Amino acid sequence: MSPSAITPEGGSEASVSLREVGEFRVIDRITTDRVQPDTTLLGPGDDSAVVAAPDGRVVACTDVLVEGVHFRLDWSTPEQVGRKAAAANMADVAAMGAVPTSLLVGLACPSETPAKQLEELADGLWAEASSAGAGLVGGDLTSGPVMVVSVTALGSLQGREPVLRSGARPGDRVAVCGRLGWSAAGLAVLGRGFRSPAELVNAHRVPVPPYAAGPAAAAAGATSMIDVSDGLLADLAHVARASAVAVRLRSRAFTVPARLAEIGSALGLDPLRWLLTGGEDHALVATFPPDTALPADWAEVGTVEPADSAGPEVTVDGRPYDGDAGWIHFAKY
Repeated sequence: MSPSAITPEGGSEASVSLREVGEFRVIDRITTDRVQPDTTLLGPGDDSAVVAAPDGRVVACTDVLVEGVHFRLDWSTPEQVGRKAAAANMADVAAMGAVPTSLLVGLACPSETPAKQLEELADGLWAEASSAGAGLVGGDLTSGPVMVVSVTALGSLQGREPVLRSGARPGDRVAVCGRLGWSAAGLAVLGRGFRSPAELVNAHRVPVPPYAAGPAAAAAGATSMIDVSDGLLADLAHVARASAVAVRLRSRAFTVPARLAEIGSALGLDPLRWLLTGGEDHALVATFPPDTALPADWAEVGTVEPADSAGPEVTVDGRPYDGDAGWIHFAKY
């Protein structure tokens, strides 16, 4: 479909609103001529999609991104918001040891929203889904006071058992794969009114989850796993509670990237705090039996021990961490 197909006579493609275009022409525009993976048996266009599940089981998760809370359109382009929304969900699938296959998207936005913004957001969703071998198979579009993007991701275990939060055992090693602290550093830069360095700002706008590392960890025998969405300490606390263990991290096991150290110095902030408490990088953290070789690109950062009188907990260098362990939902909004 050509751009002019949804542009009213005399209108500008960049400014024409959803009210002028209408729901169904926008949906047609963002779903026509897209390439689906083999797992999509029936894509958008009917009441429901049909997705293959050769394993007989489907991993499913949902995340919601709200404008002004999870993203700002003066900081991120709609395409970047789409990529971020898809990445947040597919990282959850990977954290179960599964491979992402399909996305369903619910979108609410004001009727004055330029239709072009939705097309760009859809481009981001499709691009990120494709990078993990998944497809966008359906969804819903409605009006609302601010933009809200809700994504449901489906995944395949490919015959493996799911890796749960509750499987960590005393003696296991704790290891991470992917970037830590980059999104938090980028957010700190944006919050000070700057738009550079670009690699940090872009890390906040679009995470780069190590999707393939989840299935690889499952195949290697990972006993528990979670993606780092709220902060490494906060998310490992879920593992500690679910597994009834203590997670002991070693600060010397973390290498602060030079760029984060440089910006931390410039802003008067501790870059190690970004690594330990920063969210939205969607790295993976898992526990592995002591005699198991870690898969490629996984780095050991701690151990699992029996919970003592303090109960399930996460410590750094033998002590509870000083300050917030990560993002706290409902603390502000």
